[in-house]
Amino acid sequence: MKSFFKNYRSSLILLTAIIIGGIAGVVFGEKTSVIQPLGDLFLNLMFTIIVPLVFFSIASAIANMSGMNRLGKIMGSIVIVFLTTAALAAVIGFIGTTIINPLEGTDTTAIKELMENSSPEEKIEEVSFFSQLVNTVTVSDFPELFSRSNMLQLIVFSVLVGLSTALAGEKARPITEFLTAGTAVMMKVVKIVMYYAPIGLGAYFATIIGQLGPQILEGYARTFILYIVLALIYYFAFFTLYAFLAGGKDGVKLFWKNALAPSITAIATCSSAACIPVNLESVKKMGVPKDIAETVIPLGANTHKDGSVFGGVLKIVFLFSLFGKDMTSISSILSILAVAFLVGAVMGAIPGGGMIGEMLILSVFGFPVEVLPIIAVISTIIDAPATLLNSTGNTVCAMLVSRLVEGKNWLKQAFVKEDSAV
Repeated sequence: MKSFFKNYRSSLILLTAIIIGGIAGVVFGEKTSVIQPLGDLFLNLMFTIIVPLVFFSIASAIANMSGMNRLGKIMGSIVIVFLTTAALAAVIGFIGTTIINPLEGTDTTAIKELMENSSPEEKIEEVSFFSQLVNTVTVSDFPELFSRSNMLQLIVFSVLVGLSTALAGEKARPITEFLTAGTAVMMKVVKIVMYYAPIGLGAYFATIIGQLGPQILEGYARTFILYIVLALIYYFAFFTLYAFLAGGKDGVKLFWKNALAPSITAIATCSSAACIPVNLESVKKMGVPKDIAETVIPLGANTHKDGSVFGGVLKIVFLFSLFGKDMTSISSILSILAVAFLVGAVMGAIPGGGMIGEMLILSVFGFPVEVLPIIAVISTIIDAPATLLNSTGNTVCAMLVSRLVEGKNWLKQAFVKEDSAV
């Protein structure tokens, strides 16, 4: 029990604060607006650290990806596997929301009026698709990167800086060390700010419920149930499919024989980083070569989060439903899938990345920042099953990468080598 509380302490405290805030909102109604400044304080703190946090974390992660054996082939295979599985997760998540819409039948008039009053909608000039694409990934002047409204553009810039630093090799070692140190500092800043999160989010949630009433709580219940269903389907059906593609029937048997330890560790710790040692040990038993294992598992813990992709889809659909946005057009569907995919990568790469992924959603789709606490609640309630998919999924992805790098007979060759070594 002590171990359980230690691993889930932050999530439990945050969830308790949100529940208390919700109860206060129901009991005191609009009177809870008096504590809204406590929530605004937390939001402002988060807004001020977002830009340096994104830059240092992403640039540092990429800058340190050098010096690995067979780097080119391994990295190319990792990109293929990570992109394919994350994209598939996004599609599955969206299909799930078309069957069960979290806010179906919920009266969202009150919240729309509230958000419109706090953030008046500006008239947006019509632009062509390609112009919008350019504006989505780039800015016209460097200082514009330092705005939270340009999160995606900042991510693109951070990737370029990290990649260039890695390619420069030893000459750029001081820059690599600077980026690493910057990441460590920002992690500490996030940790300090998150001590205030229970008060800030609890106060803000109390205000929201006080002004809207408890009808939105039903939406959260539906979201959680939908996520659990999607997680179970993906865990059992698609992990089995991936294992079969990697090694046939033997691959399936080998994966499920060794998947229990990573799965239990993921649920027990609720941390992908904490699962790295167990995952490395498990993929070794699955026959994954050492250099592939030591590349896929740490990298996957940071940048490959299928469970977070599911969460991204649910958050976007939740907001689309809340504001009555169209989700049936091809452009809307593609944008939802693309942003959910990015949310999965961003949430994995950045400490405290849940809030950053949510800011990315708000930035790309133009939602008011006041709805940030509303979707932050979703991150809290899906934390455990999301970690299960995020962490355990990296072990089966290591098998897929081995298939691409070593060829179709990789599994037999792996155990032949092991027998020879013995």
